[in-house]
Amino acid sequence: MYQSKKIAFLFLWCGLFSFSQGKFVLQERDKDRINFKLINNLIVIPVEINGVELSFLLDTGVSKPIIFNFLNITEELKINQTEKLYLRGLGEGESVEALISRNNIFKIGNALSISQSLYAVFDPDLNFAPRLGVPIHGIIGYDFLKDFVVEINYASRYLKLYTPDKYKTKRCSSCEIFDIEFFNNKPYINAVVTMNNQEIPVTLLIDSGGSDALWLFHDEERGIDIPEKYFDDFLGRGLSGSVYGKRAKVDGFSLGKFKLDRVNVAFPDSTSISFARKFKERSGTISGEVLKRFNIIFDYPNRKISLKRNRNFSDPFYYNKSGISLEHDGVRVVKTVEQDRGISRFQSVNESVATSSLMSSGSYKYSLAPSFKIVELRIDSPAYRAGIEVGDVILNINNKHAHLYSLQQIIQMFFDEDGKRIRLLIDRKGVQKKFEFKLESMF
Repeated sequence: MYQSKKIAFLFLWCGLFSFSQGKFVLQERDKDRINFKLINNLIVIPVEINGVELSFLLDTGVSKPIIFNFLNITEELKINQTEKLYLRGLGEGESVEALISRNNIFKIGNALSISQSLYAVFDPDLNFAPRLGVPIHGIIGYDFLKDFVVEINYASRYLKLYTPDKYKTKRCSSCEIFDIEFFNNKPYINAVVTMNNQEIPVTLLIDSGGSDALWLFHDEERGIDIPEKYFDDFLGRGLSGSVYGKRAKVDGFSLGKFKLDRVNVAFPDSTSISFARKFKERSGTISGEVLKRFNIIFDYPNRKISLKRNRNFSDPFYYNKSGISLEHDGVRVVKTVEQDRGISRFQSVNESVATSSLMSSGSYKYSLAPSFKIVELRIDSPAYRAGIEVGDVILNINNKHAHLYSLQQIIQMFFDEDGKRIRLLIDRKGVQKKFEFKLESMF
């Protein structure tokens, strides 16, 4: 029988019984390079657990590694289910049930931890794969980053790991080094937000596991007010459920000498962030849409972070102008003429589900292709006014089969220029319908 207990957020037990337990070390050399995928501003890295190769999000906003047990791979991973507990995070729902498993072998590149704890979550709704269009098996943060100096090159999409006592700081006149502080094993940085003609000092969680630019917590005493121009929107899903709030723009955002103009900001509803506000000094979060504009060196052992602007720095900040939130939703059967080679499994741009032939009948071919479903729809958005509904499956977009795109390519179309015309053929409970709308700026 498992012992049940409540725990606070993700600040979890982290004992080290010997030098190697719960500690990552580089094998044979003092540095290593790991390539990663950048999907919707999120870093996806290869992680091997107990000999099984998986894909994890590198998330500075979490303490212990979490694996999503909906994948039914716990038996293959040989996870020892030793203790039941409950995790609490962002979202309007309740705590989620998890099992703690100890003494697992983690391998990330050339870094190895031979006695690593992890948490297996059973909630089937905690599944990042449909939202990103690629398999995501879990998330990892502090337990990995704390043992190295970690360079994150967002521009070239690689990590470099350095053994801290062997690392030599590089000379960099265009870099700036900041102090970071930790609360519950999560890193915080001081910055300045410009809004309503005021420069407001803020303390922000550094969250590489979030795809937005900034989140701010409404706080009248500190002068953090919601701008006059805003719109209500779905902000994402946290550990404890969906998060809704208001989206707007701030006039400016500064990290030392680095200044950004007209930055996207979200103000999450207070019910979704009650647990996040346990750290009273926290004003919000800085996430992937800002972080990707820098090449970053995290030095957790010395509580430092170094930033250098990269080629993404001056890119404008765009919003999804359609109002559609889209997910990968399994597969559907596609009927095409035999001569159409466009859905060959070797030509598919979809990493999640490559199309593959089921059978041929005369001049037709039947194949499995990714299905893209609308899961959230912003009220009074262009898509909403056109008659689109939650649950609709996109078959064609601008007269091209949807499955010939990746999920991210379709979503990117919704961030296009004002006035861009979007034509959709959708499946609604077995009935095909056509819709058309133009992208509109909310400001």
